[in-house]
Amino acid sequence: MDGSASPMPTPRALPYYVAFSQLLGLTVVAVTGAWLGLYRGGIAWENVLQFNVHPLCMVIGMIFLQGDALLVYRVFRKEAKRTTKVLHGLLHVFAFVIALVGLVAVFDYHKKKGYADLYSLHSWCGLLVFVLYFVQWLVGFSFFLFPGASFSLRSRYRPQHIFFGATIFLLSVGTALLGLKEALLFKLGSKYSTFEPEGVLANVLGLLLVSFAVVVVYILAQADWKRPLQAEEQALSMDFKTLTEGDSPSSQ
Repeated sequence: MDGSASPMPTPRALPYYVAFSQLLGLTVVAVTGAWLGLYRGGIAWENVLQFNVHPLCMVIGMIFLQGDALLVYRVFRKEAKRTTKVLHGLLHVFAFVIALVGLVAVFDYHKKKGYADLYSLHSWCGLLVFVLYFVQWLVGFSFFLFPGASFSLRSRYRPQHIFFGATIFLLSVGTALLGLKEALLFKLGSKYSTFEPEGVLANVLGLLLVSFAVVVVYILAQADWKRPLQAEEQALSMDFKTLTEGDSPSSQ
């Protein structure tokens, strides 16, 4: 193999899909803010407005930033692998911290109002997803950023890391949809079926959430859009395959 071979070009359609995903993601955040501002009184760390911190933080952290973190390896295709890893990990850290603020907000609000915690399907799914997200980050850090993990161990774990990353992202979107429906039923009740403006706007938000998830997963699912291996990564990959399967580099 000629180590001086030119790098693979960026697939023609990829930038358009990535741009579309960002447009959808930013629209999701904007519509969430509009819904909370127009129909829920806005956002503040006091009174009933404290609850509104929860949906906004969860949408920004567990959906928009998490989705962007998953796309890092599709967008930064020619940068050094370690730089891309660090960016991927930092986006997940920001997402986790923002989501944690959202969790603290809702638990603190419930405590102040004397409301029960963790009784609804939304709260059960939300706590499960948050814990899974934290564990996924810890394990990913241990395998891919911590210097002690061997290349062979990383190679074996990478498919599981990718699978659980996409799964947790989809679970986050599903949990957000449950929470959105729960919030509408609590406030609107039977009026929800009369096409109240808030219900219509919230339904549009739900469709945007689903659309963002579909576009992100579609980008991740395209095999030819994966980040190409750099020269040193190819050498390590071939050495690992030689050791584990008895192949030679010339057989690739």
